[in-house]
Amino acid sequence: MAGTGGAPTIFPTLLYDDARAAISMLTGALGFTEEAVYEGEDGSVLHAELSCGNGRVMLGSKGGAGVFAGAMAGAGPSGVYVVVDDVDVLHARAVEHGVEILMPPTDQDYGSRDFMARDAEGNVWSFGTYAPGAAG
Repeated sequence: MAGTGGAPTIFPTLLYDDARAAISMLTGALGFTEEAVYEGEDGSVLHAELSCGNGRVMLGSKGGAGVFAGAMAGAGPSGVYVVVDDVDVLHARAVEHGVEILMPPTDQDYGSRDFMARDAEGNVWSFGTYAPGAAG
């Protein structure tokens, strides 16, 4: 695999019935930053990129054309893990925005502090202090 100078090389990609609502929840309630949104003529989200720290997630509207859209048709919810510095602050923000919390901030046996939430379309988002691959 080619090096990228520390830039992420894995990008979770999700499709939503209401991609605009997903973007709103992820940016408003869970601290993501909107980097790019490309819309179709019908107002659907063809492609969006949201960042959090040095990571990004790509998302779009369900029902599009192409191999990826066909492969994802009828796919179930996905899980995404995001490393954050302050789990408690982000959890409080999520609660303020009415996000469904599946697990409140919890100290894990392996040293991480995590919380878990579900978005409006069933995807599970975990936020924690454990950074896979980091020296520690």
